[in-house]
Amino acid sequence: MSKPIEQQRFMCAIGAMQTVVAIPRAVPILHSGPGCGTMVSGFFGKAKGYAGGNTAPCTNFTEREVVFGGESKLEELIRNTYRVLDTDLQVVLTGCTSAIVGDDVERVVKTFAEEGKPIVTLETPGFKCSNFEAHDLVVNAVIDQYVDRCARAAEKDSRLVNLFAAIPCQDPFWKGNLEELKRVLEGIGLRVNVLFGPYSRGVEEWKTIPAAGFSIVVSPWYGLKIARRLEEKYGQPCYNFPYLPIGGNETTRFLRGVEHFAAAQGTKLPEARVNAFIAREELAFYEELDGLAAFLLEFRYGLPEFVHVLHDASYVIGIAKFLLHETGIVPKEQFVTDNTPEEYHDRIRAEMKKISDKKDIPVFFEPDGGLAQQRIRDADHEGRGLILGCGWDKRLARDKGYDFLSISHPSPYRLALTTCYAGYKGGLRLIEDIYNTVLATYE
Repeated sequence: MSKPIEQQRFMCAIGAMQTVVAIPRAVPILHSGPGCGTMVSGFFGKAKGYAGGNTAPCTNFTEREVVFGGESKLEELIRNTYRVLDTDLQVVLTGCTSAIVGDDVERVVKTFAEEGKPIVTLETPGFKCSNFEAHDLVVNAVIDQYVDRCARAAEKDSRLVNLFAAIPCQDPFWKGNLEELKRVLEGIGLRVNVLFGPYSRGVEEWKTIPAAGFSIVVSPWYGLKIARRLEEKYGQPCYNFPYLPIGGNETTRFLRGVEHFAAAQGTKLPEARVNAFIAREELAFYEELDGLAAFLLEFRYGLPEFVHVLHDASYVIGIAKFLLHETGIVPKEQFVTDNTPEEYHDRIRAEMKKISDKKDIPVFFEPDGGLAQQRIRDADHEGRGLILGCGWDKRLARDKGYDFLSISHPSPYRLALTTCYAGYKGGLRLIEDIYNTVLATYE
């Protein structure tokens, strides 16, 4: 039986409307109560897109629809949306009330699809799953109901890859992270379907999904169901890098892994180009770290010595690896707050054990932010601490006398536009943000 939790850092399934909003010129249509879009908008803040948040078309399910059904109202809304909005794709998402009533949404949507309209649907009642899991469901629905129907016939392009690496808006830095990952992958000779955000070509790019040689999933769990579907449908194997690559060590490891995986699929990337790109990026990255050394020596008694991270699994692993090996900040208790399905827990624990052969880093799967905070309150570590979490953790950091950096939703204390923490550039940005936060405490 489920139980209430405090300080939830993810949303219900309908929060995956942000996955739709992140596709250029795509619009979510909510067959739900009027509060669903407003709730999503309030949680994510700057997340409107083409027509998202509380501006998304909605049937505004009321008591009348509960009694008599809302199929006719949904049909009218879809027709009016086509009249008012110039869209390339519409995705109908259902809320709790319509799912409970049992409206035949698929029948309604099918009539428009048969007219040649670019429209898909799936059930996203809040009680079904989290928006992390619903992200995969939305992407698979678009692939099954739209890409299959509209994709252009084309031969496989062995150097084209489908990238799945960030959940739009749930990851505050999703745009910057996708841009950086696209940049480094193109740097070694690949072409990348990034699919979401301003560096995507919108639905035209989605139509090229079947032509890709393979998929890349940067995550320990979310995105894997998408990759499995693509392998089943189009025979595309998947390279899975199980955490966000941050900084010099892990980004190089990521690129070398992609290079070797591509070779195993019969696609040999130009060795000279790969080596030259990685060497140039590492040179630029470690030049900055060399310059940082004098600063770290000067302030060695006034800098964070250990860190607690409260985030999704990909960030927890990636940040712990980066901070320990490239800044010397020791990860203490780490908290995975994304409600990771239990089947993936052992895999994540195994990745955490690989971080250090000298130190065991405790990791807790704790979707209840209040309980995670209590563990940190009860912990007793010597030295100056650092908390990387969401807005709810700011007071905790103040109470403990720790430094604090907001890196996850929800947070009213941070505005992220194109910031990235992935890749070579992201590692440098994370160092800047951490130490700028620390320096701001001095007078």
